[in-house]
Amino acid sequence: MNRLKDKIAIVTGAGTRDVEDKALRGTGSATAVLFAREGAKLILADIDRENAERTRRTIREEGGAAEIVIADVSEPAQCRAIVEAAVEHYGKLDILFNNVGAYGAGLVTEIEEGSWDRMMDVGLKSMAFLCKYAIPKMAASGGGSVINISSIDGMRAGYSRNIPYSVAKGGIITLTRHTAVHHGRENVRVNCIAPGHIHTTFVAQLPEETRERRRKIAPLGTEGNAWDIAWTAVFLGSDESRWISGVVIPVDAGLFAATPLAVVDNLND
Repeated sequence: MNRLKDKIAIVTGAGTRDVEDKALRGTGSATAVLFAREGAKLILADIDRENAERTRRTIREEGGAAEIVIADVSEPAQCRAIVEAAVEHYGKLDILFNNVGAYGAGLVTEIEEGSWDRMMDVGLKSMAFLCKYAIPKMAASGGGSVINISSIDGMRAGYSRNIPYSVAKGGIITLTRHTAVHHGRENVRVNCIAPGHIHTTFVAQLPEETRERRRKIAPLGTEGNAWDIAWTAVFLGSDESRWISGVVIPVDAGLFAATPLAVVDNLND
C-alpha cells in the first residue's frame, strides 16, 4: 500500500462515465484509484466534473487525497494550469499520467479536417504540452515519471479502420522516446503503455459478439480491463522502475507478439 507514498500525481482523463455496468471504469479513473491506494496524492484532471467526482468520491471514501481540475487539455494554457494546480496544492510533482484521448475513425481517403485536428489536439498535442509544463517541475524536485497512454494501434494496423486515432497514438510513442532521451539527465523517466483490446467505459457500447472476438484472438484468451493498465502505471510511477525509461509496454494479452496466422485458429476455440 506504499509503493507511491509521498508522491504527487496528475492523472488526465481521470473521470469515469456513468454506464450501465457499474463495475466498469476508464483507465484514468482506475489508475487514479490505485495511485491513491498506493499512497499518492492526486490531481484529477477532466473536462467533465460529474465524471471526475465519481473518481474522487471513491478515493476519498478510501481515505485518499484528490483535488479536481476541470480543463480542456487541447488548450496549452489549461495544460499549464493543471500542472500549476499540482504544485499549488501539494508543493511538487512526481508523476504525470497522460491518459486523455479521443476517437477518430476512417480510412485516409475518408478523413475530414475537423475530426483530424480534434484527434491530434486532444490525443497528441495535449500530451506534449503537459510534458512541457510538468517536466521542469519534476526536475526541480529531483525527478519524476511521465507515463503516456498510446495503443497497439499506434504500433501496427489494428482491428478498426481509424487513421486519425492510430496516427495520434503513433505520435505518442515517438514523443515518449524522444522526451525520455532529452530529459534523462534531469532524472525524468518517460515511458508509454500501449493497451490492447481492453473493455472500459470508453467502449462500453461494444456488442457482445465484438467483445468475444477480441477476447478470443489474443494469445491469453482473456479480456483485459482498466485495472490491467492501472497496475502497469503503478509500476512505472514507482521507484521499482527507476532504471526504465523510453520504453513502450504493450498490455494486450500477448497480441502484439503474434502474427495474424499465429492466432487465427483462436477464433475457432
